[in-house]
Amino acid sequence: MSAPSATHASVCPHDCPSTCALDVQVLDGSRIGAVRGAAGNSYTAGVICAKVARYAERIHHPDRLTHPLLRTGPKGSGQFRRIGWDEALDRVAGEFAAIAARHGTEAVWPYYYAGTMGLVQRDGINRLRHVMRYSRQKMTICTSLPEAGWNAGIGEARGVDPRELAQSDLIVIWSGNPVSTQVNVMTHISRARKSRGARLVVIDPYRTPTAAAADLHLAPRPGTDGALACAVMHVAFRDGHADRAYMARYADCPDALEAHLRTRDPAWAAGITGLTVAEIEAFARLYGTTKRSYIRCGYGFARSRNGAAAMHAVTCLPTVAGAWQHPGGGALWSNRAIYHWDKTLIEGLDALDRSVRVLDMSRIGSVLTGDRTELGDGPQVHALLIQNQNPLAVCPDSNRVRRGFARDDLFACVHEQFMTETARWADLVLPATMFLEHDDLYQGGGHSHIQIGRKLIEPPGECRSNHDVIQALAGRLGARHAGFAMTAMEIVDATLRASGWPDAETVLRERWVDVMPPFEDAHFLTGFPQPDKRFHFAPDWSRQGDNHAVMPALPDHMETIDATAPDRPFRLVTAPARSFLNTSFTEMPTGRKREGRPTVLMHPGDAARLGVTEGSRVRLGNERGEVVLHARLAEGQLPGVLVAESIWPSEYFEGGIGINALTSDDPGPPFGGAVYHDTAVWLREAAQEMPLAAE
Repeated sequence: MSAPSATHASVCPHDCPSTCALDVQVLDGSRIGAVRGAAGNSYTAGVICAKVARYAERIHHPDRLTHPLLRTGPKGSGQFRRIGWDEALDRVAGEFAAIAARHGTEAVWPYYYAGTMGLVQRDGINRLRHVMRYSRQKMTICTSLPEAGWNAGIGEARGVDPRELAQSDLIVIWSGNPVSTQVNVMTHISRARKSRGARLVVIDPYRTPTAAAADLHLAPRPGTDGALACAVMHVAFRDGHADRAYMARYADCPDALEAHLRTRDPAWAAGITGLTVAEIEAFARLYGTTKRSYIRCGYGFARSRNGAAAMHAVTCLPTVAGAWQHPGGGALWSNRAIYHWDKTLIEGLDALDRSVRVLDMSRIGSVLTGDRTELGDGPQVHALLIQNQNPLAVCPDSNRVRRGFARDDLFACVHEQFMTETARWADLVLPATMFLEHDDLYQGGGHSHIQIGRKLIEPPGECRSNHDVIQALAGRLGARHAGFAMTAMEIVDATLRASGWPDAETVLRERWVDVMPPFEDAHFLTGFPQPDKRFHFAPDWSRQGDNHAVMPALPDHMETIDATAPDRPFRLVTAPARSFLNTSFTEMPTGRKREGRPTVLMHPGDAARLGVTEGSRVRLGNERGEVVLHARLAEGQLPGVLVAESIWPSEYFEGGIGINALTSDDPGPPFGGAVYHDTAVWLREAAQEMPLAAE
């Protein structure tokens, strides 16, 4: 007899702007079956990615961590023995207390990011941090560069309703790959193409699945998007496509911008981007003559040393064109600013002391190896509590990160679902729940819905939620805060009420609350969220970060990238793989089978000159490290451009070190940020010793 089942509402927790509304089949209250997108949600529209559709494979994986583990062998050996929860928590609290007594509280660094997007389970670690005065965390691994660039001109992280894509006549996916990473965007694009004959343009350094589906694909060199945007604006002013009346009302200095752009013509941009003048002219004409043009900004082009400047340049386009005025016109990067959360209970903001130092999460390798530009005059970090992150694989300059974790005087506790690379280097590993095994509150970044995901099944073994672990440690450490005495659902309800939203009972009954601002506000027709209510072609970069002196006064190509040189003639982009989400889902056999193995995409012309054939073993390297991959020949990218779709766990690479051995932890200005797609490397056949030239 088949097991009885019921379908329940839930929310995808993964680090994609969608946080999709889900319908989850629950079998016997202990296992899940089918996972589908909720058809009634106007953004999810019944569609989810293949990764989440196969979630039963992940949540019931035989390799789930199910018991606390104590290291018994050398660091990184993966040798552990099972212990009980009381012993595990006592050990963590004891280490933290002893280290704080010996070195000061700032020697303890709680470290986290977005392994879950649930607000309680993700951000509750900050409540412990603030109450105990542990080192704070500068959040730079993902959003700081694009957010600085977006906010520089617009003022805050919000934009046009993504469902308006269906009303557009031209859709520009600028450095994103939603076919692989945010499939719901394609749902609304498809509606526009079918109902309106809308054209799709993709701007990306290589032919992604989204680019392959586009009407036009422009493949500039990595780190040159600002030059392309400037040339498009040059053509708009030159050919009469600029909306001068709109700019006079809504922008700060259109005359200064026009004068500045007179030398930024398509020929200038072609020399920088590698695109032809004809390609740039054609795109500029298409954009300038289409009023309902929607730019969906991705993250990729901002993950560069000039990424914030490039993002700002791209956001200038709909202002020059006046596209914000029209349904289906304008732009969106993220709608994260529309929620106005009061996270006092979740994060313990009433205990926050801003004099406690802040450490840059993207530079964890530099932090743990004693870089005083990060540590300041405070103590070395001697203890880590890691949730929702896998820094040994994900963070830049992973050889340096590994050296930091190898320190004998560092105690690391990792709360995880699988034995990740970071967990293998831990002193103590705690088993974590997955999203269907705990309660949480979610917002959308790429859409506008508030949702609650309830616990639907019991976790395997002795897995505990992030919230439960933080509460238990707080009790042992003597931390006092109202949030430590509340359940996750009590915090969800209180946070909703404090933030001016309906209570938890209402949200659960309605399934979601759509908080999208009205058309006039979403299109900034009531003014931009700047002090003067105008879009800023000339930003005050000092409002975005301390390292603002290097930023361009007006939109421009910023010459700060990791440029090629004779000994490093290739530019490397480490783009997302379709079957993985950072290092999540890499444990699923179906995803690994689809991706095959770690590869590097290279232009056939480069391969022919270098004698590299399909499947050849090639070695990539620079001053930070080396990795071995297999070559794949790929049309649709310029010579000299390499793409390694990632992030494969390190054990899948020869030599046991992953792709981020090559990426730098240099902070992108003005606020900092990881520059994953801004890397110069050499390439040679794995058996050779001398670097091979790009040209």
